[in-house]
Amino acid sequence: MRIYLDYNATAPVAPGVADAVCRVLTDEPGNPSSIHAFGQRAKARLDDARAGVAALIGAAPSDVVLTGGGTESINLALRGACDALADSGRRHLITSAIEHEAVLMTLTVLERVGWRVTRLPVGRSGLVSPADLAAALGTDTALVSIMHANNEIGTVQPVAELAALAKSRGALFHTDAVQSAGKMSVQVQPLGVDLLSVSGHKFGAPKGTGALWIRRGVRLVPQQTGGRQERSRRAGTENTAGLAGLGVAARHAAATMADAAPRVTALRDQLEASILRDVPGTTVNGDRDARVPNTTNISFDGIEAESLLIALDLEGIAISTGSACSSGTLEPSHVLQAMGLPAARTRNALRFSLGPATTDADIRTVAAKIPALVDKLRRLTRRVVEVR
Repeated sequence: MRIYLDYNATAPVAPGVADAVCRVLTDEPGNPSSIHAFGQRAKARLDDARAGVAALIGAAPSDVVLTGGGTESINLALRGACDALADSGRRHLITSAIEHEAVLMTLTVLERVGWRVTRLPVGRSGLVSPADLAAALGTDTALVSIMHANNEIGTVQPVAELAALAKSRGALFHTDAVQSAGKMSVQVQPLGVDLLSVSGHKFGAPKGTGALWIRRGVRLVPQQTGGRQERSRRAGTENTAGLAGLGVAARHAAATMADAAPRVTALRDQLEASILRDVPGTTVNGDRDARVPNTTNISFDGIEAESLLIALDLEGIAISTGSACSSGTLEPSHVLQAMGLPAARTRNALRFSLGPATTDADIRTVAAKIPALVDKLRRLTRRVVEVR
């Protein structure tokens, strides 16, 4: 028995994705930039993928740039916009303290070359206050980047309100929608953003595929130079096979999300309620209302999160301690630290992230196993402390 509850790290491929990738690999050898029939068939695959992503986020296909994943999309948005605005006199950037490393590290690099960066705080809810953003905005603010949904705690930021504030001061607004696109409705026009990043493998596409939506009229400087692919916005021969899978996954998510989201929410709430009821000393981290349907982050007093993760893995259950991009580090979660949680809670939190294939039986099995595992680990921990 294997139970997979780590969809925020990566989702299993959606139905039809593997077949689409294999068909392109075996039947479509052309370069999408070639003008002969082989090339044009490959280009049609990219056009189909672009249209699929556009349909998922309510955009025009021509405004979608296909990328090699969410990190590349974020880098193109942030670096590309900053390069385009470098001579405007606006040298101020705003983000939140709980962004993904792809945003935080990129802004740190930009800070080293002369950009001023403000990192907005969050409270125990994990939400950015519009009032804090309004206070931070200045006449020199060029760009604001606030994620739509957090990858560790699942909280969904009030992006539409934040974007409206930024634009009222003449600043561009980028949102990292990697953890929300495909799981809940993400529509670029109601959100009011200028740039939006998605990653395919979070909603059932192959790893190494993603996209950046760019509002028409927003200038970006390409970050990969070379050919004129993607309307001269992203040089390099596209990963036709992988992106074909992206298109299939995007269409599948768009078609099934309305039914899947309420079911996954109910399963998430069922798991959460069972753990809080049956395991003393447990607490949910982050806002319990404004969050994506599939995610709960729970602290377990008296143990180290990695110990419970390993114990669950030995039982055939896959979860995580936070961002997969930070796994293997000894540092506590920067997200939980930014929320002002006690040091122990930054080290004893586990993320459960469900998906369309999660079943009621999966949740009942996990909920039944956790109390005994936690009790055993707590007893072992107390023994170690007593020996010391």
